[in-house]
Amino acid sequence: MSFDDTEDDVRVELMRELRTASQLQHAWIMQAWQDSPGLHPAAAMLLSDLAKNGEARPSELAKRRLVDLSVVSRQITQLSAAGLIDRRPAPEDGRATLVSVSEKGRAELAHWRTNYVEFMEQALGGWDDERVSDLTGRLAEMNADLRRALGTAACLADTTK
Repeated sequence: MSFDDTEDDVRVELMRELRTASQLQHAWIMQAWQDSPGLHPAAAMLLSDLAKNGEARPSELAKRRLVDLSVVSRQITQLSAAGLIDRRPAPEDGRATLVSVSEKGRAELAHWRTNYVEFMEQALGGWDDERVSDLTGRLAEMNADLRRALGTAACLADTTK
């Protein structure tokens, strides 16, 4: 199959659909968080990661999010200024910092989650729970395979747990 072929491999089509889904999710996120000035949506995603995976060092967060530590540091600064996270020294090394979601952060996440669920229910109104669960399971399986294929420690971080 050459680059000019009009019929693409089904795997290429899958990746196109996933990219489109990611872009649509990003568009919704940008719309939904326009009324939260000063807090970039990526910082909110970091907060969500912390809530799901628990307290972590900034370096662990950067590795899990596949971004540079400087990006996570800026996001932590935003979240801290908004009172959405707590920081404390790591017990085994007082120079390192552990970051966790504050009570205010949990309340904000609950609000954002409610809005997201409402949007998804509206968007997928014709989908029953079984169909949504089936797609979710298949995507999780595919992501695990992609992590293995990439083979790097950073990409092996499973954020679904």
